[in-house]
Amino acid sequence: MDNLTPEQRRKNMQAIKSTLTTQEVRLAKALWELGYRYRKNNKKIFGKPDLTFAKYKIAIFIDSEFFHGKDWETQQLRIKSNRDYWIPKIERNRKRDIEVNAFLISKKWKVIRFWSKEVQKELDTCVAKIQEEIESSKIKTEEKKS
Repeated sequence: MDNLTPEQRRKNMQAIKSTLTTQEVRLAKALWELGYRYRKNNKKIFGKPDLTFAKYKIAIFIDSEFFHGKDWETQQLRIKSNRDYWIPKIERNRKRDIEVNAFLISKKWKVIRFWSKEVQKELDTCVAKIQEEIESSKIKTEEKKS
């Protein structure tokens, strides 16, 4: 049973953003300050990644722990209200994430996924991982030209 009224629940759910989340903005700003240029929520790329580096075929997703089911086997037991809605919804999200990854990888994209708390607590590590992938892609691109 939900401890909020339907109106309170509706307002809470409306406040949840799917794009330009706090952690997405933090990561994007950190990359921008380092001189990296990217596209945000590029609709042309399957799965609409949070950030894309099309030149290097790198897609970055910042996933919410709840909506994308981090530690799902144990966390699904913690859902107390509206289980008939949330469990199938989160399982669909997880399945879609796998499908998006598989599709992008099949098209030779590098997919990087971070949990939002990972970006919040370890921003420098996340940025370093992206930098590493960009540099690796630059080297591969240069080798193909030679």
